[in-house]
Formats: sequence, C-alpha cells, structure tokens
Amino acid sequence: MSDDANNIRLLEAILFAATDPVGEDALASRLPEGVDVKALIAQLQEHYATRGVNLTRVAGKWAFRTAPDLGNILRIERSFVRKLSRAAVETLAIVAYHQPVTRAEIEEIRGVQISRGTFDTLFESGWIKPVGRRRTPGRPVTWGTTETFLGHFGLESVSDLPGIDELKATGLLDSRPAVAIIGESRAKPGDSPDGTLEPEDHETGASEEAEASVE
Repeated sequence: MSDDANNIRLLEAILFAATDPVGEDALASRLPEGVDVKALIAQLQEHYATRGVNLTRVAGKWAFRTAPDLGNILRIERSFVRKLSRAAVETLAIVAYHQPVTRAEIEEIRGVQISRGTFDTLFESGWIKPVGRRRTPGRPVTWGTTETFLGHFGLESVSDLPGIDELKATGLLDSRPAVAIIGESRAKPGDSPDGTLEPEDHETGASEEAEASVE
C-alpha cells in the first residue's frame, strides 16, 4: 500500500472517530510530517461525494455528515423543548447579522433594554461569545456567534446566513405592510385595547418566559 493511501486511511479514521469537526492544523499534527493535508482532504471528499455520508466543511473544520438527500429518511423525531424567549431569539439574530456588536448597539436596534437573563441564556447555550472590545470610551465588550451556532444551523460561516428575500420566501419574515389598512382589524396577542403595542421586556426578567422554542 502506498504512503498516500495509508495517509488517507489514517485521515479517514481520525475524522470518523472525532466527536466534533476537526481543523486542518489538528489533522496535520496526527499525520506524518510534510503530508499535504489539503490534497488528502480533497481526495477523501471526492471519494465520499456519492456515498451515504459526505465529508463536509463546518465552521472552517471538517466532519462526516449524512448525505443531504438521506437526512429525512434517517431522521429520528424526539420531543424535547429548549425554550428561548422572544427577546433572546431577537438578540441572537441581531448578534448573528451585526457582529461584532455591543450590548448597547443591540438595545438600540431592538428599541428596548435587554435583561441580563437574555445574554446569560445565549452565552450558557454556547451560541454567543465575547469577541473583543470597542476602541471607544469604556471599551464595551463586543459579541459574536460561536462554532456551536454555525454547527447547529449547518453553516460554514456567517456569510451563509440567509438574506431578507430568502427569509421572506420561507415565511420567516412577514412580507405584509407594517401598517394595517384602515378599517381592517389585525389584532395580535399582546396588543393593548387602544391599538398601541405593549412594551415587550423591561429588564425585569418577567418576560423571559419562553415565547419561542428552539429544538
């Protein structure tokens, strides 16, 4: 057996045994010195391209994943709910699309103050992390998403996040006008009797009850 063939087998074994995606530097440290890791990955990726599992790049690292066309067949439905408040979901979306972003900037975008519990929930879930500080008075901490966030949503990088048109097409954004037509009732839960919106959350933590669920 040639050296290249043996190195590919070793690379395959490392990726198969890994519980998390593995970076090229980590792979190179376990392969013989001087091996062209990128070339071996390309060969292995081509080999698995038409098989039941594919070698996929996730958050800049490599991992075996079930072939996309087989995912629905192998899916196992398990009911467990990981609750996030609406405030947490909105905060996560702002961090994802505006990172690096400070807490004050998030509050400015949302128009309301963020309770400490919202940040704690997202941080403890491993979806956001501090990524630096602004070079402004007070040097506020800036926040960004993590590899866990990318892996959960199957993204290689934040540049793969869907745009506004894509979100509207999937129904995740309301494409209707923000102002209802006169005479047409569009009452929504949480609206006050006079038609003005109730404040959503006010740093009291009371609104941190789950209004949205993420599985």
